[in-house]
Amino acid sequence: MPLSHRVSLRDRTVSRNGWQDRKSVQRGTVIVTSGPPRRLVVIKKEILAMIKTDSKGETCVVTASQLIDEKIKEMNDWRGETLAKIRRLIMQADPDVVEEMKWAKASNSMSGVPVWSHAGIICTGETYKSVVKTTFAKGAALKDPSGLFNSSLDGNVRRAIDFHEGAAIDEAALVALVRAAVTLNMSSAKRTKTKG
Repeated sequence: MPLSHRVSLRDRTVSRNGWQDRKSVQRGTVIVTSGPPRRLVVIKKEILAMIKTDSKGETCVVTASQLIDEKIKEMNDWRGETLAKIRRLIMQADPDVVEEMKWAKASNSMSGVPVWSHAGIICTGETYKSVVKTTFAKGAALKDPSGLFNSSLDGNVRRAIDFHEGAAIDEAALVALVRAAVTLNMSSAKRTKTKG
C-alpha cells in the first residue's frame, strides 16, 4: 500500500480503505507530525491525513481522499462539481491512482492541492475563482490530439487544462490523456530502475 494512503496514529493505522492493524505497516515508513492551525500529518508539504476530533470527542484520522471529498463539498458550486467530475474521470482512467493533498501553505488555508499520482505525479486539481485548473506534471511530453491543453503552454515540462464554468469536458480525451501520463510515468520509473 502506498505511503500516501497510510498514517500511524497510536496503535492503529488508517489506509484509504479504513482502519487496519499496525502489523500491516513496515517499520520506518510512517512519520507523523502535527502543528497549528490544524493537526495535519505532513511530510515534505504533502498532506497524508488530518488528525481531527469528531463530534463525540474522539480522535480520528481523515485520509487524503477524504480531504478531497471535503474540499469538493465545501466549494458547493460549479468548481466543486467540475473537480468531482475530473476526479471521477482520473479514477476511471487509472483505478490504481493514488490520491494525495500536497503543498499545504497559508495561501491555501493549509488545505493543500489535490494530486493524483501513479509512479509519479499525473496531475493536480487546483481551484480558483473563475477556473478549475488540471496541471499535468509531464504534460509537455504528452501527445494531445484533442487539443485539451489550453494553459501553461510555454513551459518545457508542464501543461494545463483550464475548465471554466459551463464548459463541457471531453471525457474520452481526458481519460486518454491521464492514461498516457501514467504510461509515461511508468516508463520513466522503469528507466530509473534499470540505471540504478
